Amino acid sequence: MTPQVLMDGLVAGAMIGLGAIGITLTYSILRFSNFAHGEFLSWGAYLVLAVASGLGFLAGGPASPLGPFSFGWTLPVALVAGIALTAALALVVDALLFGPLRHRGSAVIILVMASFGAALTLRSLLEFIFTSKPMYFTSALQIARPLGGGLRATPDQLLALGLAAILVVAIHLLLTRTAIGRSMRAVSENRQLAGIAGIDVRMVIRTVWIFGAGLACVAGVMSGLLVQIRPQMGLDLLLPLFAAAILGGIGSVPGAMIAGLIVGLAEAMTVQLVGAEWRAAVAFVILVAILLLRPRGLFGRPE
Repeated sequence: MTPQVLMDGLVAGAMIGLGAIGITLTYSILRFSNFAHGEFLSWGAYLVLAVASGLGFLAGGPASPLGPFSFGWTLPVALVAGIALTAALALVVDALLFGPLRHRGSAVIILVMASFGAALTLRSLLEFIFTSKPMYFTSALQIARPLGGGLRATPDQLLALGLAAILVVAIHLLLTRTAIGRSMRAVSENRQLAGIAGIDVRMVIRTVWIFGAGLACVAGVMSGLLVQIRPQMGLDLLLPLFAAAILGGIGSVPGAMIAGLIVGLAEAMTVQLVGAEWRAAVAFVILVAILLLRPRGLFGRPE
């Protein structure tokens, strides 16, 4: 096994970890597994691509790369717009589907099945609009640079790792040091009691959707920038996302990121030692093992 497996696993794990944070926040507040979350990654990537392409058209052509990176100024600007658009999409889905079901007091299984339907609808709509042909943020080629110890990485990969670390720290501080974070933790513990105490539960739910969708958008853009953009990318990442969310412990943001790195490293080692065809099975094995051995995850608290 070569040392490069470590870098490949960390890069893949960073994307998985960011997506898993949205799943763990949604479950801890709304108490259901949202299987449409993977589609927010796909929609986020395509929305950013559309905005970046529009900006490039208005600017008269593709922007020159920023420093050592493969993309120009249009991508960072489009990322901000894409985060807002993906958050708006999540709020629309909640208003049209999950919100009415919550108000009716629907069982958890109904919400889960509704999320399956939402995932299929969003994926089909994405393929209808953008087709199933793979797309790319940039056609520029990057040469991996030596980091020492047999590790190599491109500037885009290092940027993705740094951005993931910054976002995890920011979300953790927001949950632990701000009023909205305390409100979210209170609603997670007891929604009815939090409402009686004067907390705006609806505002907390909207905030959770915004944070989860925004992080999913960033993860989708990272995946699209380092690999490619496809309508199926969210579906392919869905099982690793849930494996990381459960392994890290529901409600734990640092746990979701650490678990994402573990899943990413496990997948990279499997590709190196066994073969790429077994990569998809790794997340399933981890998911089953953690449910059997430690259902609350590495950093989760017992109910």
